[in-house]
Amino acid sequence: MNIFLGLAETVLREGLIYGIMAMGVTITYKILNFPDLSVDGTFPLGACVAAAAITGGVNPWIACLLAILAGAAAGCVTGLLHVKAHITDLLSGILVMTAMWSVNLIITGGTAIKQFFNQPTIFNAPAYEALPAGLYQHRQMLVIFLIALAVKLALDWYLSTKNGLLLRAAGNNDQYVTGLGRDPGTMKIIGLSIGNACTALAGCVLAQLNENADINSGKGMVVMALASVIIGVALFKRIRFLKLVTMAILGSIVYKACLMIALQLGLPNTYLKLLMAALLTVAIISERVGKKGGKEHA
Repeated sequence: MNIFLGLAETVLREGLIYGIMAMGVTITYKILNFPDLSVDGTFPLGACVAAAAITGGVNPWIACLLAILAGAAAGCVTGLLHVKAHITDLLSGILVMTAMWSVNLIITGGTAIKQFFNQPTIFNAPAYEALPAGLYQHRQMLVIFLIALAVKLALDWYLSTKNGLLLRAAGNNDQYVTGLGRDPGTMKIIGLSIGNACTALAGCVLAQLNENADINSGKGMVVMALASVIIGVALFKRIRFLKLVTMAILGSIVYKACLMIALQLGLPNTYLKLLMAALLTVAIISERVGKKGGKEHA
């Protein structure tokens, strides 16, 4: 029973961390209709910024803010390449993702894995010692949940504002945004900045949880994020009170649960990436079948 509860908490903990990234990808993929591959570079960017900041004596919460700013800057570059340089969305993401490899190495001082064991993190603050013993042992889960909740509420609020509505419109109808006297390209840059800021924050939180930053941790992140978003929408779209970013979080948890179950059933780690790709493929096909079914029913 204890093993089951431990696995469940691990799934929830990791699902919420990657759910932060999935919420960001929801902005770019679902709202802007922009397949942003720079996610594979901005996820480790957040981790590397956190490692460099914490080892430099910066408060771990300030490190999270720095990671958010770094991710937003990377997303802005992707947007500028696409909007101003007229490079296709896929190539813009690939260019930034490739550049992030060198940027991350520079931040970590040339090392692929930068460790910061026994350093202050958002999970070991002295204030947590005041928590009851039963709650203290689950402090990591509590902190991650509160961060994910804060991001969700912030995105829900933003998407309900006038600027957020313009962002939604930029992904569906550029001419409508232009007719309102706004530049749809600017809205795309803003959306990419927000999306990559969330991705970098997720990398920062995971790095502080593991107390190390790995520049290779971004491999496959775009697949994981897209699968989480598509699975979440496919499974929970009929629940009307759930908002899009909430579906992304739930999809991330379901996705991590699928991977965990496969590993517990004996799937070798060498097949993990293959399983990730298979899950995304199934999710995409299911989404298309669902859309066709809905049109035929209509």
